[in-house]
Amino acid sequence: MSSESAGPGPAPAPAPAPEPGPLCPEHGQALKWFCFSEGRPVCAACTELGGRCQGHRIRPAEESAEELRNKIVDQCERLQLQSAGITKYVAEVLPGKSQRAVSMASAARELVIQRLGLVRSLCETEEQRLLEQVHGEEERAHQSILTQRVHWAEALQKLDTIRTSLVDMLTQMDDLQLIVSQARKEQEIFERTEEAEGILDPQESKKLSFDEKCAWSPLLTQLWATAALGSLSGTEDVRIDERTVSPFLQLSDEGRTLTFNAKKSKACADGPERFDHWPNALAATSFQAGLHAWVVNVQNSCAYKVGVALGQLPRKGSGSDSRLGHNAFSWVFSRYDQEFCFSHDGQHEPLGLLRCPAQLGMLLDLQAQELLFYDPASGTVLHTHRASFPGPLFPVFAVADQTISIVH
Repeated sequence: MSSESAGPGPAPAPAPAPEPGPLCPEHGQALKWFCFSEGRPVCAACTELGGRCQGHRIRPAEESAEELRNKIVDQCERLQLQSAGITKYVAEVLPGKSQRAVSMASAARELVIQRLGLVRSLCETEEQRLLEQVHGEEERAHQSILTQRVHWAEALQKLDTIRTSLVDMLTQMDDLQLIVSQARKEQEIFERTEEAEGILDPQESKKLSFDEKCAWSPLLTQLWATAALGSLSGTEDVRIDERTVSPFLQLSDEGRTLTFNAKKSKACADGPERFDHWPNALAATSFQAGLHAWVVNVQNSCAYKVGVALGQLPRKGSGSDSRLGHNAFSWVFSRYDQEFCFSHDGQHEPLGLLRCPAQLGMLLDLQAQELLFYDPASGTVLHTHRASFPGPLFPVFAVADQTISIVH
């Protein structure tokens, strides 16, 4: 039998029925609802009267899934837009930023080189000027000394001639000759004596000494102070010696703040170190060598003194001996109302400050024997004092209005 005459073949197998989704373990129905109160899918029976989710916030699972899908789609679109923005930023903005960074760095380098070159040139010019002044002062002093040598050599020769003449008069004339020629010899003796008295004794003269001021320069001082402060790791940890604090002052627990009190405290035990009249206080440690810096906050006070003092500074009485800046033992920067001055040994040098500094810094160079007062906010040197300090120096403080504090 041929295939054409064959009867129809077997019918195709039916498509498999879709597998049922998860069923409710309690009712055996499809989980087509979602209970937001319990946070799980439930069946229709669970939502009906008597069901466990009756009265809960429920919603068809398909609607919830569709809403979530829409949120995911929206988030994907936002992420795509964010990615596009980042891609554009990386492709278009960052290259420009990179070019500008290179350009600005190059300009910054040129500015640094230009400014430091100017500073270097200024320093070299100032160095040359000061060295020439030092050399000129050395030559002047040397020439003055040579002139004095010649002058005193001639004076010695003249004195020797006068003395020789008088000695000859004594040794070569007998008594009779001396008496016979008395009138003439007395005149000669008078003339010789007058000539000798015309030769004055050597006197101390500044012209014979090297003038250190020839090496002083405000520019050099400012540059040196800036460099010195930059070279220090920080300011000194200065604390006030409680034993020295005046009974008119109150010292804070950390030993850095002094507060003025017009009423004398009776709680302070008197001792040899304590100032008993002036509102003074000394630091606990002294400086004997090297470079030292410390800063005092003075913005709250209109009457204060800060500086350095020798340990021999008297502590008792109301006289100038124990008053800062009025004796040979203390060197201080002082303020009273709107007046500023530097004081030492009763000499007061007014300082024309344009504004009241909030803080006052001190830079003490014991090798160079210099004390500088500066404004930490601007680095400006307010005053420089050069002296031969005869011993170890203590930071010293006085306040007669409000408070001052050592900054650390």
